[in-house]
Amino acid sequence: MTALTLSTSGAATLRADALVVGVAKGAGSKSGDLVLAPGAEAVDKAFGGKLAAVLETLGATGAEGELTKLPAPDGLKVPVVIAAGLGPAPEKDGAYDAEALRRAAGSAARSLAGSKKAGFALPVGSVEDAEAVAEGALLGAYAFTAYQRGENKLASKASGGAKQPLAEVAVLGAKPRDKAFKAAAERAVALVEEINRARDLINTPPNDLYPESFAAVATAAGKEHGIKVQVLDEKALVKGGYGGLLGVGQGAARGPRLVKLAYTHPKAEKTLALVGKGITYDSGGISLKPAGHNETMKCDMAGAAAVFASVVTAARLGLRVNVTGWLALAENMPSGTATRPGDVLNMYSGKTVEVLNTDAEGRLVLADALTRASEEKPDAIVDVATLTGAMVLALGNRTFGIMANDDAFRTSIHEIADEVGEASWPMPLPADLRKGMDSPTADIANMGERMGGGLVAGLFLKEFVGEGIAWAHLDIAGPAFHEGAPYGYTPKGGTGSAVRTLVKLAERTAAGDLG
Repeated sequence: MTALTLSTSGAATLRADALVVGVAKGAGSKSGDLVLAPGAEAVDKAFGGKLAAVLETLGATGAEGELTKLPAPDGLKVPVVIAAGLGPAPEKDGAYDAEALRRAAGSAARSLAGSKKAGFALPVGSVEDAEAVAEGALLGAYAFTAYQRGENKLASKASGGAKQPLAEVAVLGAKPRDKAFKAAAERAVALVEEINRARDLINTPPNDLYPESFAAVATAAGKEHGIKVQVLDEKALVKGGYGGLLGVGQGAARGPRLVKLAYTHPKAEKTLALVGKGITYDSGGISLKPAGHNETMKCDMAGAAAVFASVVTAARLGLRVNVTGWLALAENMPSGTATRPGDVLNMYSGKTVEVLNTDAEGRLVLADALTRASEEKPDAIVDVATLTGAMVLALGNRTFGIMANDDAFRTSIHEIADEVGEASWPMPLPADLRKGMDSPTADIANMGERMGGGLVAGLFLKEFVGEGIAWAHLDIAGPAFHEGAPYGYTPKGGTGSAVRTLVKLAERTAAGDLG
C-alpha cells in the first residue's frame, strides 16, 4: 500500500514529484473569488503572490473535486503543483470540513498514479485535519491491479498495463514528533489498509473468491493479528442446524461457511457483534436474475468484507472493546440441488421459513448468523449487507440505509456515519409491513410486500435478533460497489462502505460513549 509520512519539510523545500495545495470558493463578500487555503502560502510566494490569479486564468473555481495542474516556478523543489478544490471556504476563522479534505486529497492522490512521492500541503489546523488528509490520500491512491499483468503476449514488447498507485504520501503542516499526530497517522494507515483489503476482496473474481477461500483469508488474518477464528464447514453447519446458510448454498458446487472472528481486550467492558452478508456470487438461484444484473454480483459479499475489515482494524488499533465478527458465506447458484421457491427451511433459530424467492437469499444467511451472534449476548449487534435493490431505489447509489430495534442506537450510528464521511439515512421498520410475510405453511416467508421491500427485509432480520439486544441493520446495496467513474477517494469497483462507520462505532463503544 501507499506509504504515509508526516513530513518535516516545508512546501518550498520538499523534494517530490508534485505538491498539492487547497483552493476554495470565496464566502461572503469574497463570494465567487478563488481563495487559497492555509498551506499554500509558500507556493503563492513562489508565484510572486499571483497563484490565485494564475489559477483563475486557467479556469479554476475551487469547486469540490476540481484539480488544476500547473508547472512549478523557481523557488520550489517540485516540478508540478496541483490545486485541489475544497468547495466553499469556511466563514472567518472556521475550519475546513474533514470530508472536503478527504475528498480533495483523494482526488489528487488518484491523479498522481505512477508517481513516487507527493506532498500534501492542505489545511491541517488540527490532528483531525491531518488524519482526514492522510485518510483521503491513502484511500484515493488505491488501485486493484492483481489481474492486470501488464504484458501483451501478442506484441513484441510490454504494453504497460495499469499505472501503479502513488507510492508515498507526505502530509505537510502536521507535527511529526507530536504523539497525537503520530497516533492519528498510525490509525489512518491501519484503517485504510483494511478498507483496501475489503476492496480487494470485493473486486476479486468469484472463481477465486468463494466461501472456503474467503474463510482462508480470514484465518490467515486472524493468525497475523491475534484474532481467534472459527470456521464452520458444511458438516458443522448440518450438525448445528444452520438451515438458512445450507439452503442458500446447496445449489453451488462449493459449499457455505460460517466464520467467527473474535477480537478480545483484557480490559474490555462491552462486546460488539458484527454480522456480514457474504454471498460470494449471487445468480439469484432458481429465481434467476435477469440479463444485465449478474455482472457485478461478485460484490454481494461486501457486507462480510466490511465486517472482516472492521474486526481486524479494531485488533490493530488495540481498542478496549470485544468485537466479534460473523461472516455468513455462501454462493447462490441454480442447479438440480438448489432450493426452490416453495421450499421450507429449518433455520438455526428453530423457526421455519417458506422461500418464495431464492433471490432474497441474503436475509436467510444473515438470519442464522444473527441468531448465533445473539446467543453470546453482546451489548449490541450490527449487521451489514448488500441486501435489497429497494434500498438503492430509495436512497440512490451513495447512501446506505439504517434500520434498528432501538431509535437511540439508530441515531448514534447515523451520527457516527456522518462524522466519518459515509452517507447514510435512518429508515423505519413499520409494523404493518410484517403481516405481508405471514405464511400459510411456515412461521414466516422470506418475502412480503413489494413496496417498501428494503424495510420488509429489515423486519425479517429483526425476527432473528435475541431479546433485549440493541440491533441495527445497514443496507449498503447502493454504495458498496461503484460502477461509474472514480470520484474523490472513491474508486471504481468495491468501495469498503461501512468500515469507517463500524470502526468508529467500536471506538465509541470502547470509550463508553454509547451507554
